[in-house]
Amino acid sequence: MVTISVVYAGQKKCDLTHPEGAVLRTDAPKDIGGDATAFSPTDLVAAGLASCILTTMAMFGERHGLDLSGARAAVEKHMTQPPLPRRLGRLPVVVTIPASKVPPEMRERLEKVGHACPVHASLHPEVDAPIAFRYV
Repeated sequence: MVTISVVYAGQKKCDLTHPEGAVLRTDAPKDIGGDATAFSPTDLVAAGLASCILTTMAMFGERHGLDLSGARAAVEKHMTQPPLPRRLGRLPVVVTIPASKVPPEMRERLEKVGHACPVHASLHPEVDAPIAFRYV
């Protein structure tokens, strides 16, 4: 279990502290009155998804002699539109992996691991979160 401390700092901003000392600030998006000077809470969900996919794949890679250093992920955050309640609606992710790092016969297994990351598995089923893989 990990307990993250959150303190409301005013002006739609919160300071988050990890037990090991890392600190993040969140800010509300401009369209709902924030300054957008930091990640919004839903930005963190999107970023968490992309980083979880890469981390989970890298851990699999380590167990199978693959070094995924240099792999990247880009995630787009799409919020639902009125009249729906405001929430995450779509989080498409594109994972780009150096082709020389993963032999073709390992790619399907690696992609399956990416799809099974804990954040992806935790998203509400109504959040469309497709993952595309590119080898360059």
